[in-house]
Amino acid sequence: MSRFSEPQDLDFQRINASLGFDRRLWPYDIAQSKAHVTMLAAATIISERERNELLAGLDSVAAELGAESFAFLPEDEDIHSAIERRLTELAGPVGGKLHTARSRNDQVATDVVLFVRDAAGVGRASIEELISVLLARAEEHLDWPMPGYTHLQRAQPVYLGHHLLAYAWMFLRDRRRFEQVLEACSVLPLGAGALAGVNFATDRTLLADELGFSAPSPNSIDAVSNRDFALDYLAACATCATHLSRLGAELVLWSTSEFGFCELADAWTSGSSIMPQKKNPDAAEMLRAKAPRVLGHHSALHGVLHGLPLSYNKDLQEDKEHLFDTADTLADCLAAARGMLATVTFDRERLAAAAADEMIAAVDIADLLVRAGVPFREAHGAVSALVRRALDDGRSLSELSDDELSQQSAALDPQAFRALLDSQSWLESKGSHGGTALARVREQLVAAYEALAAQ
Repeated sequence: MSRFSEPQDLDFQRINASLGFDRRLWPYDIAQSKAHVTMLAAATIISERERNELLAGLDSVAAELGAESFAFLPEDEDIHSAIERRLTELAGPVGGKLHTARSRNDQVATDVVLFVRDAAGVGRASIEELISVLLARAEEHLDWPMPGYTHLQRAQPVYLGHHLLAYAWMFLRDRRRFEQVLEACSVLPLGAGALAGVNFATDRTLLADELGFSAPSPNSIDAVSNRDFALDYLAACATCATHLSRLGAELVLWSTSEFGFCELADAWTSGSSIMPQKKNPDAAEMLRAKAPRVLGHHSALHGVLHGLPLSYNKDLQEDKEHLFDTADTLADCLAAARGMLATVTFDRERLAAAAADEMIAAVDIADLLVRAGVPFREAHGAVSALVRRALDDGRSLSELSDDELSQQSAALDPQAFRALLDSQSWLESKGSHGGTALARVREQLVAAYEALAAQ
């Protein structure tokens, strides 16, 4: 006899059911169920014969699910009830013992943390692969001059290797974020019951060992209501996706005719339905567009948890679609970024020509005055005036006369000024730690390789 006097409304069933998306949790549900059965037998809550029957039945259910021959029924509300229903069909009444000393609340929380643990591990590995590509391309283009930008205006010259290494350090930080997610996933919810523990002498430490957790959760209420690890994962994904979006944005800009710094491989571009000449950087553009999608999932789960009373509430069912879509989206974006970077072709001459723009030597000219004893702010003003005069007349800085130079600052030695512009040594002058001088970039590359190899 049911506690309810009337069946569920069909509209309620539609909003309540989760099988349409949570079925992908089946490997985790099977794994934790097998660990749970092993623990029940070790604690003499079920017999060894019952354990063996349940384990064999779970293996059969897993085989059906893996072969996609599992027959879901309309009354299957979620993957957890579907597995238990099929287990009972295969193993008989002993299947009903699977749920002993376990609630769907701690069962769901365990499935989710197992999923996030795997997703974070996959994310970390994919990030490492992307970093490897970045380091290889940075090493290949270590000494290729290019303009560096602020406000998307040419600012100071850098080496292409230095620029690519900036992304490597971004993604190394992302890897650390995923490692922190793995730490957050090290505590086991299973065995907490609905919220208050269970009425059997279970061994949660055995469960933790079986499933690869460092320890069981210390508080049963927190165990079933905690989704901090999911927030941490989504936050790590959102930051990584944002970094990917910045990389994608630069590939889009650099591959335009206006920049001409690089060309994406055909495999990562598409054509136009009307303009035969077009080669569109769609994959790079999608890196930009996917980032707010991932961020939206992070914000949405914060919204689900905001103000939610302890312990378990059905609101928590809304964690899964945010997690699943984020994991899939980020995996696709990391693969696309890796593929584009591995195959992109850079135009050395175009990069060098842009880096040879004399205007981006302005800071070096100002520092030339500083070395002559002029306060930097005064030097800055003098060079600004020289730039203004050259721009007004449509001339380069080297075309200014000695008199024009001395009018702005008597301390400006015309010979040293012209030697600086002729040598185009502006890159090698940035020898500070972390700077773009080639020796510093070489040191940085070694440090990045070491950081990648460190676990």
